[in-house]
Amino acid sequence: MSDTSVKATVTDLRSALNLLEGVEGQLLTTNVAVDPIAELSGVYRYIGAGGTVMRPTKTGPAMLFTNIKGYDDARVVIGMLASRQRVAMLLGTTPEKIGSHMCQALNNPVAPVMVERGEAACQEVVHYATDPGFDLRTLIPAPTNTPEDAGPYITMGLCYGADPETGIEDVTIHRLCVQGADEISMYFVPGRHLDAFRMKAEKAGKPQPISISIGLDPAVYIASCFEAPSTPLGFNELGIAGALREQPVELVRCLTVNAKAVANAEIVIEGELLPEVRVAEDQFSKTGKAMPEFPGYNGPAKPALPVIKVKAVTHRFHPIMQTCIGPSEEHVSMAGIPTEASIIGMVGRALPGLLQNVYAHPSGGGKYVAVLQVKKSAPPDEGRQRQAALLAFSAFSELKHVILVDEDVDPFDTNDVLWAMTTRFQADVDVVPIPGVRCHPLDPSQSPEMSPSIRDNGIACKAIFDCTVPFALKGKFKRAPFKEVDYTRFLQG
Repeated sequence: MSDTSVKATVTDLRSALNLLEGVEGQLLTTNVAVDPIAELSGVYRYIGAGGTVMRPTKTGPAMLFTNIKGYDDARVVIGMLASRQRVAMLLGTTPEKIGSHMCQALNNPVAPVMVERGEAACQEVVHYATDPGFDLRTLIPAPTNTPEDAGPYITMGLCYGADPETGIEDVTIHRLCVQGADEISMYFVPGRHLDAFRMKAEKAGKPQPISISIGLDPAVYIASCFEAPSTPLGFNELGIAGALREQPVELVRCLTVNAKAVANAEIVIEGELLPEVRVAEDQFSKTGKAMPEFPGYNGPAKPALPVIKVKAVTHRFHPIMQTCIGPSEEHVSMAGIPTEASIIGMVGRALPGLLQNVYAHPSGGGKYVAVLQVKKSAPPDEGRQRQAALLAFSAFSELKHVILVDEDVDPFDTNDVLWAMTTRFQADVDVVPIPGVRCHPLDPSQSPEMSPSIRDNGIACKAIFDCTVPFALKGKFKRAPFKEVDYTRFLQG
């Protein structure tokens, strides 16, 4: 499907599903009854999770479950973004060009617009927390990924809040665990903008209004995962989604709190982060585990997390709950594609013409590992490939490893990258360690027990793996040439 037709066709989750339904192998719908507690994710682990999920797993279709045990009027979709090919299709581009496509949208944002409450599909049905029998656990089929999870998790909830002092708005996806009939715990990775807003409100002794939009246009989810410095405080990432669709994302004011939500979301949770209130993430399970995170391990449960007091839940008729498996290819897409775009933008400005492409590899969950394809065109380009790697670390601070390859190596083909590492790399001169740098706290190897260079948890030794041929030796490393032929005629009859 062409770029133009996708922009015109996909506007929300339902239109995205309609598009996938018309493409063979992209959507699997089942009416077999499934338990959202561990079973649903257990099924999808085999069907299409991929990423850093424990093997066996694979890349496969998105999956729509229409018969959820314990819920009469609910459906759950998983894996919408768990394939780079599918993401490219949904964004109207190709798998190889997604990063550049996103970079262009980043540089040409289209600001969101407001719609009246009566026009918002997400408010077709309203449940107030004051209603008799109100209970998040029966309204929303939030799954658990494994039997060890701290509780049901909302993994695809777009959180929207505003700075209580300046009014600056931000959207981010966070780990949200349903803790009771009207309470949700919220985990913030240090440095997130919404947490800065929350701390300001808490210092003033006030609650922080927040909305959680679930079930969205894929462009909205991916756009929301950009981070500073590409999207500094005050940059509304929804403008990137607007640029991707060439029309603004529509927002609506919440009914019970001073916040905004995505107007065509399937489900919206309205609430407030309470000041000075904390809860143990695993207060009921007592497993010490939260849920599987993108590195492939169970994240440790946090002993004291901020609490959202829910005021209302609104949704469309016959809502679709959207979820993902934490370490799946879906996380790779959401985190990795903005990473690629950020690196392309920063390196492209500093070193024009050197960088050919970037791939945020699934082994790093889209955050830890990036393969940079570079082209050395003249002697002065020697050494600039390592400058590009340093810029990549600046563009995305949570990046841990950068692998550099030449223009004749396919960065999206792991076998080709490892071939370059085998035949163009010598560890004593081509590994560039960068010790003592803070990275992402969910990497379990970032602890003083692993290395004497690590002074505190969350600090890493980052590294550049330079698998490029020195410019002066390029003539000695030419790949064996093959005759260009029209091979397709041999596939007929």
